[in-house]
Amino acid sequence: MFDFQFQLKNLPDNPGVYIMRNFLGEVIYVGKAKNLKNRVRQYFQNSKNHSEKVKAMVKHISEFEYIVTDSEIEALILECNLIKKYSPKYNILLKDDKSFPLIKITINEEFPRVIVTRSILNDGAKYFGPYTDASAVYETYDLIKKTFPLRTCRKNITTEGKNTRPCLNYHINLCKGPCDKLISKEEYMVIVNNVIDVLNGKNKAVINLIKKEMECAAMNLEFEKAASLRDKLIAIEKINEKQKIISSHFENEDFIAISQDEKDSCIQIFFLRDGKILGREHFILNDTGTEEKGRVVSEFIKGFYGGTAFIPKQIYVTYIDDKDIIEEYLTIKKEYKVSIKVPIKGEKKKLLDMVEKNSSHALEMFKLKDKTDKELQSKILKELQEVLNLQYIPIRIEAYDISNIMGVDSVGTMVVFQDGKAKNSDYRRFKIKTVDGPNDYESMREILTRRFKHGLDEIKKIQNNEINLTAGKFSVFPDLIMMDGGKGQVNIALEVLNELNINIPVCGMVKDDKHRTRGLIYENQELDIKPNTKLINLITKIQDEVHRFSITYHRSLRSKTTLHSILEDIPYIGDKRRKELLKEFITVENIRKATDEEILNLPSMDKKSLESLRKNL
Repeated sequence: MFDFQFQLKNLPDNPGVYIMRNFLGEVIYVGKAKNLKNRVRQYFQNSKNHSEKVKAMVKHISEFEYIVTDSEIEALILECNLIKKYSPKYNILLKDDKSFPLIKITINEEFPRVIVTRSILNDGAKYFGPYTDASAVYETYDLIKKTFPLRTCRKNITTEGKNTRPCLNYHINLCKGPCDKLISKEEYMVIVNNVIDVLNGKNKAVINLIKKEMECAAMNLEFEKAASLRDKLIAIEKINEKQKIISSHFENEDFIAISQDEKDSCIQIFFLRDGKILGREHFILNDTGTEEKGRVVSEFIKGFYGGTAFIPKQIYVTYIDDKDIIEEYLTIKKEYKVSIKVPIKGEKKKLLDMVEKNSSHALEMFKLKDKTDKELQSKILKELQEVLNLQYIPIRIEAYDISNIMGVDSVGTMVVFQDGKAKNSDYRRFKIKTVDGPNDYESMREILTRRFKHGLDEIKKIQNNEINLTAGKFSVFPDLIMMDGGKGQVNIALEVLNELNINIPVCGMVKDDKHRTRGLIYENQELDIKPNTKLINLITKIQDEVHRFSITYHRSLRSKTTLHSILEDIPYIGDKRRKELLKEFITVENIRKATDEEILNLPSMDKKSLESLRKNL
């Protein structure tokens, strides 16, 4: 039995990290402290000053442990790593987990390429971004490809290398053919530098040059060439439209503001690069509305910049806790000085006020949309209750599906819809263990039996106070079960429930000849649902989602099996390298598409193993 009082009395005065666990030993909170004794004791003293979230957390703490560090900055770094590892329930987490695209120019290559990436490598290339609007990035990328004829292939092209036959891009004027020495390195680099100038917003010289060429072509009656040059000018203008210039006084800076209501917080962030707004993004942090604004912003900064590719040199905020220690953390992470400032006047303050207004508006819109969605979903679920003549509104719906190819790698999946919305955290996947061959009915029997037996066991443990109410993964039963199939699957589900003495209504989702969801099977009758209604849209969404989840899981298993067997036969790719490649790239196709730099970035890979990998794939 865990002795709280003994542990609390013997806490050290050192800086460190503390880890809270529940009845199941699951990590529910990770925190850092300048003084472990003072910080951890606060949780178990008078709770009057605690927020509702902290009070709820303390009720679920069954044990805690701590790790002593040499400094507060070490504690912060360890805290960030542990939060990433465990995703504790009561920490402020960025569930969006967004990574933003960048435009990369491989000036580390003799004949550079322009590519889109989501990671920054220490490879000598030039990066632009990050951009929050992915569609705008790819549109810009396409415009660059059409406007500036640079190579897109992955060939290792050098001035000393052998000539190779140009690809189709050369013949349709999208590349100048450096592979066949059809353009000199100097001429090629002029085009590259033009792209860099355009992305930097320094495009007057490029525009003037193209205008002169266009006028010259028109004077020489080369109208096709003139029209092509005109299209280039239009493309460059479109690229510039993606970047709104704010001020020449601004450099690489982010502006962060927060708004709160009684329940949630909204963080708004504006990204400025070289005085241009490249984008903005907002993040809703649920159940943090009663917490101190400075703490919420600090947690956001640790989570956001801990996982993003780019950290600017200047970050401006409205509120911040632990400013100095977070500055030090970001500086260590990026290996250059990062400053966090709270401006009180001037241009920076005005822009930050605008960001704060946007944050408040985004929170209001989120609340309004959330309220409207809930009212609509409630109406749809009420209609579903009436159609099936159910006793209760089906607040929680579970749907099941089986996926296999000729019985190989059979899997079953469960998706959950709560209040008419997908609840991804409750999705479950099952490998079929007891059924050989393509027997969908018996496979379904197995996964349903496992799911509800687990649930009954957890309910028993909760009743005996062996585990906490929130600790069970299967203890919450659905109000309605929906099977991806007809009467056969429905009857299997009913048999399992009857054997376990569980009373839950079951229906099947059926499709028409064109593979579109058309209705439900319930109590051995097929119920046609009116097409183009909100109800049939919800049923379709549930059926498509369980099918997608099942297929994705099955494909991932097959892909890993195939990839594992292929990699086993490649010289210099041992168990460690094989695991790293599997974890990073998932599929053979992804490995083929990966650049040499991305593969060599893996800890165990070297040039010899890379050459072997390329040769054998």
